[in-house]
Amino acid sequence: MSEQAQEVLEQDEESEPVSGVAVAFGRLLKRLRTQTGMERAELGARTGYSAATIASYEQGRRIPNEKFIRHADEVLNARGMLLDFIEDMEKAQYPAFFRDAAALEKKAVALHVFAVQAVPGLLQTEDYARAMFTMWRPLLDEATIEQRVAARLARQEIFARKPAPTLTFVMEEAVVRRRLGGLAVWRGQLEQILLVGQQRNVEIQVMPDDREEHASLNGPFTLIETEKGRRIAYVPAHKASRLFTDRSTVREVEEQYGLLRAQALTPRESLAFVEKLLGES
Repeated sequence: MSEQAQEVLEQDEESEPVSGVAVAFGRLLKRLRTQTGMERAELGARTGYSAATIASYEQGRRIPNEKFIRHADEVLNARGMLLDFIEDMEKAQYPAFFRDAAALEKKAVALHVFAVQAVPGLLQTEDYARAMFTMWRPLLDEATIEQRVAARLARQEIFARKPAPTLTFVMEEAVVRRRLGGLAVWRGQLEQILLVGQQRNVEIQVMPDDREEHASLNGPFTLIETEKGRRIAYVPAHKASRLFTDRSTVREVEEQYGLLRAQALTPRESLAFVEKLLGES
């Protein structure tokens, strides 16, 4: 975990870095299973998974979700030993470059996202997310694709949090026009944007292609505000994503975002634009 993220997390909530957690969980799971004399197929049947999936968990090749961990702890009478892994396993399901941001995002009181290539993960449908990860290069194996889809959808629990965080999004017009995954997947994604955009704590805006002014031509970013008022800027980049906590850099990003919102269509105009795209397809 980066020093900046560690500093923020230590001040907001105790946090430990993830390292080999999947392997450690898998070894414990296997030990508990064998101690009970249970075969993988039986554990799988009792938890709703295949024997092959149980093997992947035990070998540390896949990241189990919270539901499986809780069920396995009960079935194996682990008395909470497996439950201790829930938080770290939740972090481990994300790619290394996103773990710091994911930890901060989960507890954020406000998120402001600027997207230039694809619909932001928090707004993605399952089909859209799967299409994105299927296109990923280098190619991801099927298990990793499903793991990342599940992790992406789990992030969307933020919409149900109480009290509700403030969530705003600005997307380039090309993002909502790009038919990733095909027509049906794209239409489903536009419908999702319209649905989420109706929530009172969410505002979604589109930056039209024909705008003559644009405050941020240097790529996407996310502004994160924590419970204690810390403000962080997350800037994704190929193999070099970064979290910025210094006030000077964060202020620059905040200024860009404020101008972007002023230059883009209003939230109401943006939803009307998305609805119009749906009607034309």
